[in-house]
Amino acid sequence: MKVLMNAGPWLTVPPPGYGGIENVVATLVPALRERGVRVVLASVGSSDLEVDELISVFDDGQFGELQKPYNQVMGIAHAHQARIVAELRGRDDIDLVHDHLEVVGPAVLAAYGGPPVLHTLHWDLRKHPHFYGAFPSSIKVNGVSESQLARAPEALRAASLGAIHLATPLAGRRVEAERGEHLIVMGRVCGLKGQHVAARVCQKLGLPLVLAGPVSGRDSQAELDVVAQDPDHPLHGHPDVRYHLDQVAPYLDHDLVRWVGAVGGEERDRLYASARAALFPIQWDEPGGTAVVEALALGVPPVGLRRGCLPEIIDHGRTGFLADTEEELAEWLLRIDEIDPEECRAEARRRFSPSVMGERYLELYERILRGA
Repeated sequence: MKVLMNAGPWLTVPPPGYGGIENVVATLVPALRERGVRVVLASVGSSDLEVDELISVFDDGQFGELQKPYNQVMGIAHAHQARIVAELRGRDDIDLVHDHLEVVGPAVLAAYGGPPVLHTLHWDLRKHPHFYGAFPSSIKVNGVSESQLARAPEALRAASLGAIHLATPLAGRRVEAERGEHLIVMGRVCGLKGQHVAARVCQKLGLPLVLAGPVSGRDSQAELDVVAQDPDHPLHGHPDVRYHLDQVAPYLDHDLVRWVGAVGGEERDRLYASARAALFPIQWDEPGGTAVVEALALGVPPVGLRRGCLPEIIDHGRTGFLADTEEELAEWLLRIDEIDPEECRAEARRRFSPSVMGERYLELYERILRGA
């Protein structure tokens, strides 16, 4: 089987740090190739994931362009997708397209009418109501949680083949790190992730907290200061920047509560693995929960609010804790030592390893091709 894997034009695969979709692709592709699937990756030229072929329009990721007005950047995704259509038109050996490009991917591929398509939904499905409300019947989709699909419009649910949970290469791999006393929130700093709630709870309890993740693409305090001190900076009014400055920064004391910016690679894994617990005070219905799965794989018990996909990933009382309120969240944090880290690791190996995700996607590919 030969699959064209469309990761989009925004970041390299794998990404240098933050990059949810690109990390998913980087985890899935090796698992597929181990099972004999040949992969043509549509990404940017600087992607270095090992694949059978790489096609691209842009040499480097275009994520930074997304801060510009829509009429200046709308051609990026379309140029990328036009390159894919040209590739499909010029060859007959692609059995299936696995698409990860929001809206533009399925819209263009449905209009082209080439090989069968599986489109993975990585985001909040309340967006794009007109598009999803009349989703093209020729495209099949999958979600990343049952919770996500339950909130999808009827036309999108009709196209769905079910949900496949995200996986992590950390499942089954030991990261050497001495367990510390700090708790951690790992991920992009924004209102949806609820870093301000984690900071408030930890200050009340006197528990050390590390916030790790970029703020609107800014990876360090020095970079963020440039934005914060210049009212004319294009990111000065960005929602994530305002959230950090107005709701998170007041809790930062560089002792009990710290923001360390974005970390990547082995440094990120060690920082995560050394945490006593991982906090997920999410303020929305999280569709996928990559960071939750990573915490389990590292033996770091997750504690979060009972929203979105978290009840599907966390077995309350066995592999972590779920709370309905901020007050409950604080209570469970005081009982975090009741969770066995080895139980968390075993759960990640059983449910969230790349091999499990690869098998599930291969099943969907074969199901689509049988239908075609």
